[in-house]
Amino acid sequence: MKKVLLFLALFVIPIVAYLFFASGVNSFIKLPVVTENIPEMPANWQSMSGTEVQLKNKITILGFTGNDIEYVEGNITNLAHKIYDKNKDFVDFQVVYIAPRGTEETINHVQQELQKNIDLKHWYYVMAEPDEIKDYYTKLGLVANLNQAYGTPTVYIIDKELNLRGRKGKNKKGEEEYREGYNTISAADLHNEMADDVKVILAEYRLALKKK
Repeated sequence: MKKVLLFLALFVIPIVAYLFFASGVNSFIKLPVVTENIPEMPANWQSMSGTEVQLKNKITILGFTGNDIEYVEGNITNLAHKIYDKNKDFVDFQVVYIAPRGTEETINHVQQELQKNIDLKHWYYVMAEPDEIKDYYTKLGLVANLNQAYGTPTVYIIDKELNLRGRKGKNKKGEEEYREGYNTISAADLHNEMADDVKVILAEYRLALKKK
């Protein structure tokens, strides 16, 4: 019996795990760059917690709440459970939402509800004026636009070198793909495409750390 268990541990389980990860929806070996060298957040933008927050040298999920926080509370909750909670212990991983000044009270309420089940030590809200948010978003070089509330349900993956990552060009199957962000309204979008893409970029950095 012990030999059978040893065989399963050494050979069968690793093969099953490999097949599981290899069957993911992302067929890129490395997550492509959609926009190179996006700007760092302005120095005068401050986080609600008072913690200094920057994108450089971090793997960031970047979002824009807009003015109507109650409207997007479900989206934020989806992201917290489907993506953040599963990856929050990875070194240098963070979620940063850029939010209009004046929405702090409602954000606090959302945070208090999330904190009942999730450790939010690497989840930040950075406050800015609406026109500043719109100007910064424009510099991301995206096809999509912010809505009238200066927000979007879409979130973006930013790497440590300030490149916006997604899907662009031909995948391993030779098919053209383009994806610049991930829709937090859709639990399926987060659970499938985004979860897989985050897995790929974290694997890149794990490999880089091992090489060092």
